[in-house]
Parts: sequence; structure tokens; C-alpha cells
Amino acid sequence: MTRPARLPALKRVGHKGADLVAPGNTFESFRAALDTGVDMIEFDVLRLRDGRLVLAHDLEDAAKRRPVTLEEGLDHFAGEAYEGVELDVDLKVPGYEREVVDGLLARGLGERALISSTYPESLELVGQFAPGIRRGWSVPRASRDYTKTILAPGAYALLRIMRARLPRQATTALRAGRCEALMVHWLLISRRLVEAVQGAGGQLYAWTVDDARRIAALDALGLDGVITNDPRLFMPSADAAGAG
Repeated sequence: MTRPARLPALKRVGHKGADLVAPGNTFESFRAALDTGVDMIEFDVLRLRDGRLVLAHDLEDAAKRRPVTLEEGLDHFAGEAYEGVELDVDLKVPGYEREVVDGLLARGLGERALISSTYPESLELVGQFAPGIRRGWSVPRASRDYTKTILAPGAYALLRIMRARLPRQATTALRAGRCEALMVHWLLISRRLVEAVQGAGGQLYAWTVDDARRIAALDALGLDGVITNDPRLFMPSADAAGAG
């Protein structure tokens, strides 16, 4: 199967930069993603107990090293090397929407940013603060990083139910102006969902996909982008037959 010719090329998104190449949410990881020619870099924003906003997925992640602060990260992405690269700014919890929006706008990054969250209330605030910044509703809400754990059988049953319901929920959210994109775990992606999201004028991104064959299968469905920990899988030299 190949991507429908009428659609634009798949958007290549590096998760936390390139988390399987260098530790995620670090300058090294962002550089590694840039070197593979990604179209977008996803990074996480979290508030620490001391009040600082940093680039980290969770508190355990932040404790492993000196985390990059939000200001440092945005200054980095405002540099010439990242010109033209889009940003997926993932808000881990509600409460600091204004600071993130102001930081993006102050550096002229609003037009190439997409702010994502599992919390609709966060997306609503972003829409109030900066109507021009795209918003992505991330589904499902996860208490842990699915890219580093295996889902229990019961979780797969729940995901099947969510997969069936999501096309209608996505259409409702997009047409109501609650978001402009959906960021969806790959297990929930279906042709129905692709058609529903794009039919409502939105974009659909799959997370987090670290298998070349799976990336190719998702690409064939015609969704808008795939998020991976290993952006090398997007490169022409990637060996799809040996990925897994």
C-alpha cells in the first residue's frame, strides 16, 4: 500500500527530539532529530515543584539530569538552525498555558507551533490566549509513557471501545472549534478516524511509532503525521525489513 497521491507528504515528527538516539527533551536529542530532516519536533513542558517550567515528560524524567528550562528551549528553537521546523509543545498538566503561549509569541514561534494536551480545558485556554496557535487534542490520557511499557490485555479491550467511538468524538471537537488536530496513539488509528478528522478540516498525528513497517502502514492510510522516538526510520536508508 502507498500513500494516496492526492495527499501531501507525511509529516515526520521526532518525539522528544529523537529519544532513541539521545536522551529526550535535550539539546542533543533535538539536534539528532534535526539531522534526520524532521518536519516537526515534539517536546514536553512540565512544572517542577519549585515552580520552574522545564522540558520533561514527568518528574522522574526531570530528575535524571539538569532539565532544559522552557526559556532555554524556546530560545534554542528560535535559532536559525531550526527555522522552518514545526514544534509540537505538549503540556503535561493544566496550569501554565499562558506562560507557554507568551513564550512562543515573544520569540515569533506561534505560527509554527502546535500546542497539544490531553486536557480539553488547557486547549480552551490556549484558544482564548492566542487564537492563531494550533491546538492538538492528545488521546488517550496516559499516566505513563506508552512508548516504554506494554499495555495490559484489559487496556487493549478499552482501546478497542475507544477506537470505535473516537471518529465521532473527533468530528465533534473539531467542528466545535475545540482543537485543530488530534494526536492519537497508533492503536486507535483507523481509516474511519482519518476520514472523520480530515473531513472535519483537522489534522491527525499518530504517536508513538518506532517500527518502520507500522509507519508505512499508517502512511498508506493518509493521515497527516507520525511521531517517533527514532526519526532515522523516516530516512531513505532505513531498512524497513529489519525494523521492529
